[in-house]
Amino acid sequence: MNQQLIILGAAESGVGAALLAKQRGMDVFVSDSNNISDKYKAELRAANIDFEEGHHTQEKIISASEVIKSPGIPEKAPIMQMIRSRQLHVISEIEFASRFTSNTIIAITGTNGKSTTTSLTHHILVKAGFDAALVGNIGKSFARQIAEHDAKYYVAEISSFQLDDCYEFKPHVAILTNISENHLDRYHYRMEEYAAS
Repeated sequence: MNQQLIILGAAESGVGAALLAKQRGMDVFVSDSNNISDKYKAELRAANIDFEEGHHTQEKIISASEVIKSPGIPEKAPIMQMIRSRQLHVISEIEFASRFTSNTIIAITGTNGKSTTTSLTHHILVKAGFDAALVGNIGKSFARQIAEHDAKYYVAEISSFQLDDCYEFKPHVAILTNISENHLDRYHYRMEEYAAS
């Protein structure tokens, strides 16, 4: 099925999603309100992926059948308010990537200790001889890793921002290290909303 996929944000998460989507035959457009780094522009051009930087073209974005939102974009951003008002379907890069692998996902989240736990878990698997990839908030984006090599095991550090706009993402192993007050500006200063995320 050929769908118009709009990706907001052109850093590791957004570009990784764009590369995977293009590889799978989707019609992809990347939009970033900031300047895109030369490294990522070169990757998008090499993959023949259309993009814009320094602004969002609303007419283009509202034509999307689905929007992938990079984790750094807050809900209060004008582009997100417009997208939500039009009830466009928004997903995270983690949700998108998970559609394209059936291999084992070990997902690690929490306020503190994510990177250490993720790195240690990945190290143990690699030392034991498993084909394991370090992805998410550490290492490559989940989508980029799948596009390059669908590893047998994914050890994914996942922040609350990356879990926002996940609906069907179901890792085989999930670890929650802890929850304490953090990033509350993204969650209306409500601890319950952060914990729910």
